[in-house]
Amino acid sequence: MHPSETSLRTVRVTRYVTPLREGGSLPAIAEADDGFLYVLKFRGAGQGVKALVAELIGGEIAKTLGLKIPELVFANLDSAFGRTEPDEEIQDLLKASVGLNLGLHYLQSAITFDPVVNFVDPMLASKIVWMDCLLTNVDRTARNANMLIWNKELWLIDHGASLYFHHSWQQWEEQAKKPFPMVKDHVLLPFASEIDKADKELRPLLSPEKIRSIVDLLPEDWLATWSTGDVPANIRDVYYNFLTTRLASSEIFVKEAQHARSILI
Repeated sequence: MHPSETSLRTVRVTRYVTPLREGGSLPAIAEADDGFLYVLKFRGAGQGVKALVAELIGGEIAKTLGLKIPELVFANLDSAFGRTEPDEEIQDLLKASVGLNLGLHYLQSAITFDPVVNFVDPMLASKIVWMDCLLTNVDRTARNANMLIWNKELWLIDHGASLYFHHSWQQWEEQAKKPFPMVKDHVLLPFASEIDKADKELRPLLSPEKIRSIVDLLPEDWLATWSTGDVPANIRDVYYNFLTTRLASSEIFVKEAQHARSILI
């Protein structure tokens, strides 16, 4: 379900199954031409392709760090798809999303993570907290944990709210060296007693070459009409530079997380 090489399969969406209306950007369960179901994230929704960029980079980094995440695929939506959809809002979304979108393998019968019921190993929790600090992921709170229990294991989903620096693009260098104060709301922070150990273990896994291979996955199609007018190569360079700079300054967000946890407990 998650290949070792840095690559993504491409599937063609064949059937719209049902919307997931708990998401503000109207993701949906859809079937593809490989016979599998996917949670589809649409380029025409909410934050547009930036949410897909964050989802792709965040998911591939999670996979590199050995964390469990459903397989990510590029999902092609052709112009004829959704013409018979009776819901006008969904039809508009599908029309705005023709082309390359992003899908996550649908984990059938998975249950939502509950911090009251589900215990998480301290090292695993620390790795997830560390990664979310690196990615500046604001969406892993008790209100919306974005984690599932599937086959008795913890799976991470939905990294679309990560890398929020890209909404103020010109300030990437300043943002890369900042702590992550919103870690205080992280649902796994009470379990995360090994953040310093996680930092030492995970940093070497994200070599410059590995980060470059991840950002190089970003499709030209997503980057061609970037709001700043940058060309795709420059856009990829900004993400690469942000991540490598932030990684080199990891002690800043590690200390912030440890401080937030000391207050919490």
